[in-house]
Amino acid sequence: MAELSGPLKNLIEQLARLPGIGKKTAERLAYHLLRVSKQEALQLAEAIRQVKENLRHCRICYNLAEQQECAICQDPRRDRQLLCVVEQPRDLMALEQTGMYRGLYHVLLGRIAPLDGIGPEDLTIAALVERVRQGQFREVIMATNPTVEGDGTALYVAQQLAPFGVRITRLARGITPGSMLEFANKEILTDALSGRQEFM
Repeated sequence: MAELSGPLKNLIEQLARLPGIGKKTAERLAYHLLRVSKQEALQLAEAIRQVKENLRHCRICYNLAEQQECAICQDPRRDRQLLCVVEQPRDLMALEQTGMYRGLYHVLLGRIAPLDGIGPEDLTIAALVERVRQGQFREVIMATNPTVEGDGTALYVAQQLAPFGVRITRLARGITPGSMLEFANKEILTDALSGRQEFM
């Protein structure tokens, strides 16, 4: 039985480590990269290198940024009394695509998941609490995913913010429980934002 060459085997193994990519898909991707021109393959490698070298987390909200602060935190037109809490940068982008929300964000970089060994100390909750303590926010919108972990994270965060007397709301349930914000369409997210409810 023929053995894969070392570089090809390594490429397949690396691609298979990506989320949602199984061994067969990794093989298809690897053979695709072999078929395209060297320039096209190296453009992909360069794009990966640039992302790893040039992107960081915003020092204020933990969104992805090329500088110390992201474009949203730097934008003077944003409503600085409104704060939306999301799990990941991709959730922030999903909400931004609705065009309806004009406040600031805070990215938790995950959700509390005890079974996976992820506790509050592994997220940016302490930084969020400090932002709310020092800020002039009139409302904090809990926009974690409508899953067991997302709901648990929202409840924990809301309890941490309760002493500051800020209004805490939760996205309306136009989003199906167990689904992910990044996969919801623009209309559903718009309805969820406009129909948000008091959370505590």
